[in-house]
Amino acid sequence: MKKLLSLFVITVFLIGCEKEKEVIKYEFQEGLVRQIEVPGPTVTVTVVDTVNINFPPPEYSFTRNGKSTVFYDGQTTRLGQADALKSAMNDVTSTEAGILDMFDNGQGFSDTSLNSSKKVGNKTGAKSPNTAVNKAKFDSWIKDFVDNVIPAVNASTDGSAGVAGLVSDANGSRTNLKANAKGLEMNQIFSKGLIGAFNLDQIIGEGGYLSKSKLDPVKDDNDAGVYGYAGTDDNAAAELNVTKMEHFWDEGFGYLYGQDNQFAPETGKGSLLNYYLKKVESDIPGISKKIYDAFVLGRAAIVSKNYTLRDEQAKIVMVELSKVVGNKAEYYLSSAADKLAAGQMASYLHALSEGYGLIFSLQYTQGADGNPYMSYDEVNAMLAELEAGNGFWDRTEAELDAMAAKVKAATGL
Repeated sequence: MKKLLSLFVITVFLIGCEKEKEVIKYEFQEGLVRQIEVPGPTVTVTVVDTVNINFPPPEYSFTRNGKSTVFYDGQTTRLGQADALKSAMNDVTSTEAGILDMFDNGQGFSDTSLNSSKKVGNKTGAKSPNTAVNKAKFDSWIKDFVDNVIPAVNASTDGSAGVAGLVSDANGSRTNLKANAKGLEMNQIFSKGLIGAFNLDQIIGEGGYLSKSKLDPVKDDNDAGVYGYAGTDDNAAAELNVTKMEHFWDEGFGYLYGQDNQFAPETGKGSLLNYYLKKVESDIPGISKKIYDAFVLGRAAIVSKNYTLRDEQAKIVMVELSKVVGNKAEYYLSSAADKLAAGQMASYLHALSEGYGLIFSLQYTQGADGNPYMSYDEVNAMLAELEAGNGFWDRTEAELDAMAAKVKAATGL
């Protein structure tokens, strides 16, 4: 039996219509016979793999010889660690050493199931040309929170321009926000910064799990059916049944859906990128399904060794995920302007802190042209504007609206 992958492209010309319609039909016949040269004197072994999928499958479910080939446990652990780090960056009992132990070493979590050789710190901005300086920013945010914000909060200091402490809305809608001297809420800039430097960078960055530079070097192994992993079987002696390329794609999938339902994502799980994917659905209808379907079809393309189709789906994921960050960066700048105008200072500082972290994340996006919405230099110029003088305390509604318009223009959304 041979694997049959047929791609039919039918172009239909409709009289009186301005556009031609392209109909693409995929057909996949299960079963693949591969011949593998086994080390030894002229020995050839014929191996039959049954790949239990339709093309494209309706969900992210792939098996080989009756066993799942999908696993991304490390990504699920790291996403849980990121959630815990966000909480630690708002906890007045935190210490710098304790947060850094979680961030850089993957240890010290109160939920001991998160203590692992996996960690978030070494995956933060790891694919960026500005890795060292961007990772140092996260470390500095940790230090600022512990050294300056926590003592001020424990002393019940009222936050104000140049003074770290607690800030509440006059109408009581948000109370006891913990701000640094420039009005930044540290856990918000930390977690929103991770959306770009951690989620996006690992999924779509150069060398990230969906990039050609990550996938193409293992193309020969994928073509030959060389298995490097044992799938979901916990037995260390389990038979290998997953190629490296398949697993790399799964890891990219896991950085988005690692806390969600693999087969029917609810979307919104966790505190990072998947959480905000759900929030942009009202502004960009259908984006969640488009991204999930691209992950599914891209994985099926890898099984079928159709690398052109794989790359087409990777680009869809890259472009659509970037829209999530672009949309919310603009939204939180506009929302902050509205909160400032209404005199709701805690809500204003909260929204602008979210916006600050998402602006930081814009450098990790990729538009349709393959370039970020805003470069490293452009991002840092805008962040410097936000922090000028007494920072958020000195910003005006007009300034924030102008920045929101600039972000909107850069994203084209």
